[in-house]
Amino acid sequence: MLKHASLSLAATTSLVMLACGADAPATATVDAPPATAGFRIATPPIDIAPGQEATYCYYTSVPVDAAVGVKRWSSSMTPGSHHLTLYFADSASPPDGTIDQNCGAGVPYWVYAAQQPTAEQVMPTGVGITVPARQKVYIQLHYVNTSDAVIHASATVDADTYAPGEAYTPAAAFVTYRSGFTVPAHGTAATGGSCAVPADARFFAVSTHTHRLGVHTAVRDGDAMVFESTDWEHPGTRGWDAEPFYRFASGHLTYACDYDNPRDTAVSEGASARDNEMCMAIAYYVPATSPTFCFNDTVVR
Repeated sequence: MLKHASLSLAATTSLVMLACGADAPATATVDAPPATAGFRIATPPIDIAPGQEATYCYYTSVPVDAAVGVKRWSSSMTPGSHHLTLYFADSASPPDGTIDQNCGAGVPYWVYAAQQPTAEQVMPTGVGITVPARQKVYIQLHYVNTSDAVIHASATVDADTYAPGEAYTPAAAFVTYRSGFTVPAHGTAATGGSCAVPADARFFAVSTHTHRLGVHTAVRDGDAMVFESTDWEHPGTRGWDAEPFYRFASGHLTYACDYDNPRDTAVSEGASARDNEMCMAIAYYVPATSPTFCFNDTVVR
């Protein structure tokens, strides 16, 4: 199984977005269609009270007996969802069926994420994300219940896979995170970072992530604009469907986030979608056997 690297940085907690949860085993339906079709992981429902913001993680193992290449991820979340992220875990993770608030340890092994109730990520032809046999995983769900009734939060993640023996180029995520910034009350702020990319990396998807004070995000390659958005909630994605994918000629992925805070109090970087801000770039590239994580300006894995 894949191991987490250790990272003694408090902001790792912010990236993994710890919040409320319950330390108890639970049951969920995990279907295993034929190997040529793929697999499904479904989380059990968790009650989220009116006005509550909560994050929880559900641990299980992927129901495949041989390594597979995923060519399409898709997901669905019940109303009130803010985001879903699928991570690979290691052999030290909690038992299958556990729901808790700790959400892994060390540097997260990011695989797939969604910010919409229904979403998908389709790989370019001949590209896939390798999932080892019986790989331990956890699904992180972040919910904000703005209604006046309890919601029963749950999600499903489906994977369509290549047929056994079918060749594909392995892909993985390139994830950045900026820590330690604050947006002043009734003020603006800008932050970001610049991360070295692998010399042979070819990128086929690029996006960004902030919370509600974000007014502009950008990913640049030196002076060249690769991606930008002015919609914090639905930033979109720039994608390349076929080779040649995008190479960062500068050797660095540079990301930037701009904020405008109309509130009477300052807003700091952190996990809460309601009370904090974030600045991230999320991309996918080939060839890759494991994801790259860049903290501020430093690639830590």
